Amino acid sequence: MLRPVGDFFHRINFRKGRVSAVSAAARKLAVIIWNMVVKGTPYENPEGYLYLHQKRKWGLVKRIRKQIDKFQLTNEELGIVNVS
Repeated sequence: MLRPVGDFFHRINFRKGRVSAVSAAARKLAVIIWNMVVKGTPYENPEGYLYLHQKRKWGLVKRIRKQIDKFQLTNEELGIVNVS
């Protein structure tokens, strides 16, 4: 079994029970395989599990970067000072 999916299974198994963990792990594998077949993306083995607050932080950073690119803002306009 893929190690990240196995770790995911054990986390869900501990919290929700074996039946929920089996269906959640099967769904996760199905999504991975679907993305590989339909989108042609290779499977990237994640280094570690991100907790919800970490995922939210990365999402916020991604949205901010998108807005900066959209409006073509510079470091001076944002008030970012490069310290040498």
